Amino acid sequence: MGRLILGVLLAGLLVIGLGMLALGAFPPQPKVTPIHKVMPNERFTHG
Repeated sequence: MGRLILGVLLAGLLVIGLGMLALGAFPPQPKVTPIHKVMPNERFTHG
């Protein structure tokens, strides 16, 4: 029984390690969305 639990834990750690390695080798692309923000004119007037 103890060996079964140890085997399952080792297999889980192996899967997690491989997943982290895959994410490090092929990171997901960031989602880029343009931001359009209207700036008030008072900031740019000198007076």
